[in-house]
Amino acid sequence: MEVLQRTANRGSISTDTGYDIPFSCKFEADNSERMTRTATQSTAGDSRKTWTFSGWIKRTELGNNVYLFSAGATGFYFLDNDQLRFALYYNNTSYYLDMTNRFRDTSAWYHIVGQLDTTQATAQDRVKMYVNGVRQTSFTNDSAHNIPQNADVQHINEATGTSTAWFIINDWYASGRFFSGYSAEYQFTDGVANDADAFGEFDSDTGIWKPKEYEGSYGTNGFYLDFADASDLGDDESGNGNDFSEGNLTAADQATDTPTNNFCTWIPLWTFTNMATIGNGGTSSIGGGGSVWRGAKGSMGVSKGKWYWEQKASGNDTIVGWQTDNCISASGSNSHNVLDTISFYEGGNFLWIKDSTSGRNADSASGTHANGQIVGCALNLDSDPQTVTFYRNGSAIISDRNIDGLANKTLFPQTSHYNQTSDANFGGYTNFTISSAASDENGYGTFEYAPPSGYYAICTKNLAEYG
Repeated sequence: MEVLQRTANRGSISTDTGYDIPFSCKFEADNSERMTRTATQSTAGDSRKTWTFSGWIKRTELGNNVYLFSAGATGFYFLDNDQLRFALYYNNTSYYLDMTNRFRDTSAWYHIVGQLDTTQATAQDRVKMYVNGVRQTSFTNDSAHNIPQNADVQHINEATGTSTAWFIINDWYASGRFFSGYSAEYQFTDGVANDADAFGEFDSDTGIWKPKEYEGSYGTNGFYLDFADASDLGDDESGNGNDFSEGNLTAADQATDTPTNNFCTWIPLWTFTNMATIGNGGTSSIGGGGSVWRGAKGSMGVSKGKWYWEQKASGNDTIVGWQTDNCISASGSNSHNVLDTISFYEGGNFLWIKDSTSGRNADSASGTHANGQIVGCALNLDSDPQTVTFYRNGSAIISDRNIDGLANKTLFPQTSHYNQTSDANFGGYTNFTISSAASDENGYGTFEYAPPSGYYAICTKNLAEYG
């Protein structure tokens, strides 16, 4: 359970919450993915003085000045240094609330609530920010609390004839500041100032902030996006019919990586000699030029249980498998020889098991690898001895191989590749097309091939039960 709490469950709850979020939406900046609603150009909201935004987000790429929700110059976005800004525009002047904390944990779901209520007599109560249920009080820029009492903040809920009044999800009106990651439970309450406890609560057993059903009013321009309809991801469930138009999003962008079941992804801050570019919801490890090996590491480690994930590469020179927390760098043609790894090299059709005391080569695999084949990675940490099995298009090519000196260690998914892209599927989302939609025995994950009996997707609900 310590591994679950340390590496897998920051900002998400995996046990029975009484309220489950089954879906999220994956957004990718490189694909210019966003949502827009233009009805506010002709329809004023209930109030420009009072409103609330609530949303759960999981970042997969950092930096780059990216928006979560906006209308004109008012909204919420991450600065290049990963600080979160609440921006307000009043009387042709920008007011900012920049949180001191930097949001760089790409394994976590964050719940962000921004509240505006300029009717308050106390200046500090006119603008509030909450992260995971905690009101934020430390700021590097606090000009937002200088907004006058009863100020009508511009753009959000403003009826104008320009695009600055558009509601935009994960971008802004001038375009080009797209968010990369997952979004869930995006809600806006027009004319209602809600604290974070209207949307979530602290779990009595773990102390983790968890979502709950919102039961209040949404007001005229309010909306609730649950992303549950894959064919209409922008469908408003508030009862208002304030639907959003999808920009470059399709049904394939619906994900099951959510605040109530957080899935493994690749992490962009791992130290690797030539770090891969992480994309597509943290599931693509993308190589670059320079004729070098690049790699990526999973966000969740396991020390017991039986686990499964899949990988599809664009070429032969790809390594896939598991590694300890100590394996932090590799370079050149020796990337498959780094200690503390279990590595299946697709191009050479070999399995290497390298530990810090008796690093050595191991088995060759059966069959022949071809571009585009799907390799399944199965790790059994409950057997004695502990073993690894690799599959190619659903058929085992290396079976129940003893992992030797890496037994009883915490292991993370890993990949490295030479000038190509490697697409992982941990079950919550993948960039490659799934035709069979197989899940594990608990019903979690969406895989091309069914996980072996008793093996599970690497997600917080399974980790809570088996990890």
